[in-house]
Amino acid sequence: MAASTASRELFTEGVRAVLQTWPVLQIAVDNGFGGVYGQQKADWMVDVVQQYFHDNADLQQYEVEDFLSQLMDQEFDTVVEDGSLPQVSVHLLQLFAQWQQGALQQLRNSIQTLTHSKTPRAKVVAPPAQSDEESEGEAQVMECEESSPSVSTRPPPQDEEDGWTLVRRKK
Repeated sequence: MAASTASRELFTEGVRAVLQTWPVLQIAVDNGFGGVYGQQKADWMVDVVQQYFHDNADLQQYEVEDFLSQLMDQEFDTVVEDGSLPQVSVHLLQLFAQWQQGALQQLRNSIQTLTHSKTPRAKVVAPPAQSDEESEGEAQVMECEESSPSVSTRPPPQDEEDGWTLVRRKK
């Protein structure tokens, strides 16, 4: 029983490695799409995904894609349209197959490859803002063309004595 618990933990680490290297989830967490508890939701998602694999026999790629898509939509208000769902689903299915076959060393190698090949997260840096003093020194010139007054062919509306405006029909 201890060996199966340890191997189940190994699969959970594999799920964690896949989800931590998934840019969509990381962007959602980093930008607060899941609210203030976004990181906790991402950690919870690891447990939910590994439990989904253990509870369902013979999962297909589209089922895993649908499940992940549903989780992202419900928990992070994010619709995944970048084409990464099939890749993440296939990777999770491969790790689960390795776990089922008892290829624990191969599973460890896959996890190690994922954790070492983790790409650094992109940081968005705002450009330095110009101070008001700098912008005052620069004269901005706006070019405008001379325009001729517009010519109207309609007669102006006529005001009646009682305050109503008479609107005439076009001919």
